Amino acid sequence: MSIIAPSILSADFGNLQRDVEMINNSNADWFHVDIMDGVFVPNISFGFPVMKSIFKHAKKPLDVHLMIVNPDRYIQQFKDAGAAVLTVHYEACDHLHRTIQHIKDSGMQAGVAINPHTSVTLLEDVIPEIDLVCVMSVNPGFGGQKFIANTLMKTEQLRNIIARKNSKTKIEIDGGVDLENASSLIKAGADVLVAGNTVFASSNPVETIARLKAI
Repeated sequence: MSIIAPSILSADFGNLQRDVEMINNSNADWFHVDIMDGVFVPNISFGFPVMKSIFKHAKKPLDVHLMIVNPDRYIQQFKDAGAAVLTVHYEACDHLHRTIQHIKDSGMQAGVAINPHTSVTLLEDVIPEIDLVCVMSVNPGFGGQKFIANTLMKTEQLRNIIARKNSKTKIEIDGGVDLENASSLIKAGADVLVAGNTVFASSNPVETIARLKAI
């Protein structure tokens, strides 16, 4: 059964505690927390004070996705702010292996995200070291974008690499995930589905999460 990680970026920030409680009381497994710096991606989300506020009320692990340059500077701060899984972008790290080790040494699970144009084969050398690969199925920076169909093929390729390396690395799909494509993604090898607008724009978010979880 797949892990469902609603993206808090799509929540109502005027009622953040209410939406966090909704996820707590739903069939969701993780909170997906997007951190954007306006440099690596053309948008700014939120920083440590908001993340700490989410963590204070959250009863499920925080899956934190860093869309920022120089993530190494903040690894310990994200641990202190409540991150259980910390994902950095392949494209943002000059010394990826060192960054992964830093995350794990700080007591978190380590993830690596790849943009739509980045080949999964570039992760072959680090797959045995990481807990999660986040495959971006939209261009990062904004919610509500259209799903990129090539993601299915990338997911299958990645699943083959993980099997070949005899690794337990999870595959996470982030962007444009909905009730229509979730089944195909799981069949292709996805373990974790990030859902933002699909959950928070629905008339019954708890029911939508339950339907995603049941796929």
